Amino acid sequence: MSRASEDSNRRMLRARDAMDRAYSQPLDVPALARIAHVSEAHFSRTFRDTFGETPHRYLQRRRVERAMFLLRETDRSVTDICFEVGFGSTGTFSRTFREIVGRSPRVYRKEAVVTGVPTCFTMAWTRPSG
Repeated sequence: MSRASEDSNRRMLRARDAMDRAYSQPLDVPALARIAHVSEAHFSRTFRDTFGETPHRYLQRRRVERAMFLLRETDRSVTDICFEVGFGSTGTFSRTFREIVGRSPRVYRKEAVVTGVPTCFTMAWTRPSG
């Protein structure tokens, strides 16, 4: 791997780590490109090449993963969870959740079984693939 590729990967990882830490905050491509110290167009293209999905889709998936945990482990309302994980509307949240998980948040909650399995195993087992 060339030094340029390593540098590019490091920049993309820096932005992805920021998304992982601040998934519930409003993050857009210009802000993420600044974190990676590259142009917006270069950031979007390189992020997709590096991680196999767009920055927007990655952020949505991280938010849905967190929502899945909250739906399984708490009795908070779907609306509260929607806003806590960073979605701006319940409609967008429900549509995105269904696209990624394959069922609505309410159906997911009904079907989810709280188990005594450590969270890291549950997250790996239930990680959305879409």
